[in-house]
Amino acid sequence: MQSKTPQQSLTIYTDMVLPSETNPIGNMFGGELLARMDRAASIAARRHSRRIVVTASVNHVAFNKMIPLGSVVTVEAKVSRAFSSSMEVYMDVFIEDRESGERSLSNEAIYTFVAVDEMGNPVRVPEIVPETELEIKRFEAALRRKQLSLVLAGKMKPKDATELKALFQ
Repeated sequence: MQSKTPQQSLTIYTDMVLPSETNPIGNMFGGELLARMDRAASIAARRHSRRIVVTASVNHVAFNKMIPLGSVVTVEAKVSRAFSSSMEVYMDVFIEDRESGERSLSNEAIYTFVAVDEMGNPVRVPEIVPETELEIKRFEAALRRKQLSLVLAGKMKPKDATELKALFQ
């Protein structure tokens, strides 16, 4: 199985916020944004694995800025790290200024997907080879996040979480 770069999974999803997608004060519902991120992330995971993918977890979502009605929203998703059958997908969400066209980062999220066969059984996925400084940073942090998740779920002993321990030494 040939390794891939994060860029090969890049998915860009752009859409406008409509009235039915906003709360009473005119900002996008968080659930609407979560659904868009899930779609973009699943496409990125599928591009990486070339398999059916299922959402395993929503690891982190930061709603840093409100997204007003009429905004153009762009979700950029890339696989940041691949494990045996799972893939961490990191997303950046941008809003575009209506007048200047400038984009600003509004939200970030990290989802985990698992590649499965037609029977729903996990299957192996290609490794990721990060290229840029940001991709390397996200790649390295993904292992720490996975170990923390496993420790908190009781599936890994804290003493075995070598990447986490290294942070405190």
